[in-house]
Amino acid sequence: MPPTDHLLEFTLTALVLVAIPGPSVLFVVSRGVALGRRAALATVLGNTAGVFVQVVLVSVGLGAIVARSEIVFTAIKLVGAAYLVVLGIRMIRRRRPLAELGDITRARGGTRGIVREGFMVGLTNPKAAIFFTAVLPQFTDPSRGHVPLQLLTLGGIFAVVAILSDSMWALAAGSARAWLARSRGPMEAFAAAGGLVLIGLGLRLAVTGRSD
Repeated sequence: MPPTDHLLEFTLTALVLVAIPGPSVLFVVSRGVALGRRAALATVLGNTAGVFVQVVLVSVGLGAIVARSEIVFTAIKLVGAAYLVVLGIRMIRRRRPLAELGDITRARGGTRGIVREGFMVGLTNPKAAIFFTAVLPQFTDPSRGHVPLQLLTLGGIFAVVAILSDSMWALAAGSARAWLARSRGPMEAFAAAGGLVLIGLGLRLAVTGRSD
């Protein structure tokens, strides 16, 4: 385990980074407004799990491959971008049944599907792999040994901070949907808007580079 002072420094760093709204927050909010509070929380759980898998890969050295190989980085980036676009198009096409359903997690396999989609988005985020590869090692202490375990510990802290912060956004977005759920028209519009946000995130990811 990293020294206590390193843990505190990293926790504060994670709080600052997570508190700044970014693509992850937009992803969660769009799902919350379009699909409901429970769906947004399921999205947070899946996305965080996918990101933590990246932490595991970084701890065993595979994250360096993404950081160094332009081909691998681009391939993962395009897969993630395409997946976001597909999710966005699906939400737009299904805006009417989504508006009528109220909360998609009540449908058969709803929660599991939402978690799986969030997981895939987190797993195929190449920027996360580069972030963990570049930042996590700075808070480890090789002299204490077990560097992979130190990386996992730091990644676990980041995951806890992220899931708490993103869950607040999820609850807020889901509450806004519940407040507006009295009318079908606005709900269809929000479902379509959520789909457009996902498409925009996908296109943005597709054209961004490592330094963006």
